[in-house]
Amino acid sequence: MPFQPIQPEKRADAVIRQIELLILRGILRPGERLPAERDLAERMAVSRPSLRDALAALQDRGLLEPRAGSGVYVADVLGDAFSPALVALFQRHEEAVFDYLSFRRDLEGQAAERAARDGLPADLALVNTIMQKMQRAHDDEDPAEEARLDAEFHMAILEASHNTVLLHMMRSMFALLRQGVFDNRAILFAHSATRESLLAQHAAINTALQERAPAQARAAVEDHLDFVRAAYQAHLAAERHAEIARMRLHQEQQRG
Repeated sequence: MPFQPIQPEKRADAVIRQIELLILRGILRPGERLPAERDLAERMAVSRPSLRDALAALQDRGLLEPRAGSGVYVADVLGDAFSPALVALFQRHEEAVFDYLSFRRDLEGQAAERAARDGLPADLALVNTIMQKMQRAHDDEDPAEEARLDAEFHMAILEASHNTVLLHMMRSMFALLRQGVFDNRAILFAHSATRESLLAQHAAINTALQERAPAQARAAVEDHLDFVRAAYQAHLAAERHAEIARMRLHQEQQRG
């Protein structure tokens, strides 16, 4: 018969499972520091030896990493989603930015729809909290902070969709955005009129989510990313026109 006796679970195994789920669900993020050993053992109601066994096993699995004199951190579980050669290729060709935005439009629209339908009250409260912070950054005329919160806002929606594969895949994509591979956010938030439009779009997304309106939430996200795409296209066109104008001026000056 295939049945085996049930063995009582070791305390260390329970710790491992809990921390793994926190990483899988995006609650513990790459680079985040775990509490000190004594504090963590008290929080989880386990002995320090059991906790040490669990942390050692998680380090062996590549999920945690110790840093000398600093503590234990969540490892970069995302890794390098793209090879350095492909990242360099993205940076050299602007069409990759538009493909990236199209990819985000499809997946984030779906995530917003799921979040509006299935997100928990705490999920939507987090989205709303970030929206309020974005409003304050806008009022304080702090475009750098507003751009940072823009990424946090979108990640909170992805988290609220409760799809762990989608969450970690999009985290790897946002990592490229933060690294400047798709450097359109800095361009967008550099102009006050554009920031006004972006704030209104984020507010529309938030309203649809808070009102539990899945179709409206998806449409609001898609409209927002369509705007981002159009704004970036306009920026590139303006850059090309400026370069042509400089070349014409230079050529005329050469003619004497």
